[in-house]
Amino acid sequence: MKNIKDSLGKAVDGTGRRDFLKMMGVVGGGLVIGVPQAASASPYLYAGDDGFQLDGLLQINDVGEIIFYLPRAEMGQGISTGLATLIAEELKTPPSLITIRHCGVHEEYQNPLYGMQVTGGSTSMLTSFMPLRKSAAALRFVLLEAAATDLKMDVGSLHLKDGKIWLAEKAYSLSDFFTTARTVKFPKNAPLTPHTKFRFIGKDVPRVDSLAKVTGQATFGIDVGTTKNRRLPSVIDNSDQKIPDLKKAALVRCPVIGGKVKTYNSAEAEKVDGVNAIVPIFNGVAVVADHYWQAKKASAMLTVEWELPELAQHSSADIRKSFVAGFEQEGQEAFKEGDSAAALTSAAVSHSAQYHAPYLAHATMEPMNCTAWLQGDEADIWAPTQGPDVAQTIAAEQSGIDRDNIRVHSTYLGGGFGRRANQDYVAEAVAIAKKVGLPVQLLWSREDDMRNDFYRPAASVEFKAGLDQAGRLTAWEAKRVGPNIMGYTVDEAAGVILPEFLPAGMVEWISKRGHGVFKDWTVDHSGVEGLWEDYDCPNKEVRQVTVDPGLRLGFWRSVGHSFTGFFKESFMDELSYKAEIDPLQFRLDHCGNNPRLASVLKRVAKISRWEDRKNLAGRSLGIASVMSFNSFVAQVVEASVEAGQIKVHKVYCVVDCGRAVNPDIIRSQMEGGIIFGLSAAMSGEITLKDGAVEQSNFHDYNVLRMNQSPEIVVEITDSSEAPTGVGEPGVPPIAPAVANAIYAASGVRLRELPLKLPA
Repeated sequence: MKNIKDSLGKAVDGTGRRDFLKMMGVVGGGLVIGVPQAASASPYLYAGDDGFQLDGLLQINDVGEIIFYLPRAEMGQGISTGLATLIAEELKTPPSLITIRHCGVHEEYQNPLYGMQVTGGSTSMLTSFMPLRKSAAALRFVLLEAAATDLKMDVGSLHLKDGKIWLAEKAYSLSDFFTTARTVKFPKNAPLTPHTKFRFIGKDVPRVDSLAKVTGQATFGIDVGTTKNRRLPSVIDNSDQKIPDLKKAALVRCPVIGGKVKTYNSAEAEKVDGVNAIVPIFNGVAVVADHYWQAKKASAMLTVEWELPELAQHSSADIRKSFVAGFEQEGQEAFKEGDSAAALTSAAVSHSAQYHAPYLAHATMEPMNCTAWLQGDEADIWAPTQGPDVAQTIAAEQSGIDRDNIRVHSTYLGGGFGRRANQDYVAEAVAIAKKVGLPVQLLWSREDDMRNDFYRPAASVEFKAGLDQAGRLTAWEAKRVGPNIMGYTVDEAAGVILPEFLPAGMVEWISKRGHGVFKDWTVDHSGVEGLWEDYDCPNKEVRQVTVDPGLRLGFWRSVGHSFTGFFKESFMDELSYKAEIDPLQFRLDHCGNNPRLASVLKRVAKISRWEDRKNLAGRSLGIASVMSFNSFVAQVVEASVEAGQIKVHKVYCVVDCGRAVNPDIIRSQMEGGIIFGLSAAMSGEITLKDGAVEQSNFHDYNVLRMNQSPEIVVEITDSSEAPTGVGEPGVPPIAPAVANAIYAASGVRLRELPLKLPA
């Protein structure tokens, strides 16, 4: 993958290796802008039941409809509204009047930061803000020039508004000027709307998909194959296509992830009405039936003998011991500046502490699912996926069909949080469909989902710090122990990352080398990010010790910051007490090189009345701040300890994410991130016994209930900087803010997640 920091500038200003403003033309009676040129990888998109194929980013069809092909997954984060708002601003048309369609797989739809067609890392708005506006501005220029020519009027007498071209009080359809538009010289730098004249950017524009969702007309992956009477504007997909003789499948997997089938007995399962086939695949035994409940019922009657992986030798207790033992290892250098060892020796005050965070599941509301229809040398895949190109490659590996002949139809995602960047559910569905020779929809139960995740890695860290007489940091050392995500990512995505001409066997061999690379050769940045960047200190050293029992890992909302934020901000709080300096002031004293972080800290302190915190009857405040995904978030938690229980009453949050495209969505993402992070902080934990995940559903993997939710106040910093991430940055500060509030309330320092007071 590309280095995010190296790619950031090019992605933001739109001058990277791919320029969407390459070509314009007429396809299927519509003017199209931003058309991909590599026909061999052409995406398959559908305008209706006739299966009409289109390429492109923006289109005006023959009735003047503006169509936007959404290159990112809509998983509740509001990106369909956000990106449509950018187009709407330059086309002078409300987002609600723009038809949005899920796009297919094509290299031109890749995320420029990753070189893959993936939604993640809170990068969708950051990478699209200028390119999409430039595309729409160019389209506006071409349409107005064409209209001026056809109407024999000066272009200054025309204007584009609400999906029409206006001459005085007369409105014309955008489609009226196609022929002439094809002859207009394409502008390289069409003028953009100045921010002083923004009509939609910066406003609380209603979400384009909310009505369809609340009325049940939006199609998620789990809805594929059902018939919906769609009457409302929304993101349109091809999920209503008739799939003949579609069957439902349930899969029995090994209790320990990575196990293989030795033998199985299906005699009793075969007696269940509606069962069509029972077949083994690469990681389990599948039951295919007319209806899901039939398949699920029959799957419970299977008896399977498993070949267990090495993970079966590990349980949570011994994993924790191995992490603690890892502190004795030197590890790999992740970052070094100055001489921390010497600075520690000469420090006026020194302090050390160890912290721990457990494995976590994603627990998306919609469990994993995929529909696969193999037809000779072609295939259709319907999947709620964050990475359709990875899904296409994995489907090709399982089916033997050329990946350019596999159409991936993205649907709405019932939550992603990084889980749907992995494509195991696609591999399973395709493998089953190939075995039975029928279109198959594989559905995971909640128990399947909880016990077969790509988990957030567990991690432990040991800090050592030194302070001078004035309470300023002179030394900062952090050693993180735990497994790495990237080895598992490379293993799964190698087929997309590596050249297509490489033989399948070589790709598989290379993919397995990723674990060793990130253990012995280089540091996986996602495991240590956030441990050194935020605060000033002349002498810093961060090291990584890789200890991996083999539980597979994936990206979890806010990735490494989800645990390093807790580690770092809790330890900063400890140091403030050692220095006998107010926790807020201690942080501000070390923000000389991070003025935006200092700004959100000052603002959250003001709105939470930090200076009056000692006057809160029975309640205490805790503060934390984290810079992640190029955004700055500070939070103050108002909490209490009642009868030995932690109670979070109120959360104050200030976010600086650059220019706010849609403030309402930003507030929602901060609120959602806080609730997500609170769930993990208060009760989130995946434990293993003999390699098997012990949790199975929401009764033993709790998420915050409505009656437990605190009041949340969100303030957005006014900024003219380029937009940055909002989907993830709300998560990291909440756990340390709670822990710091609990220390203020009780004097007990909690250094382990989930947060539990001693009995």
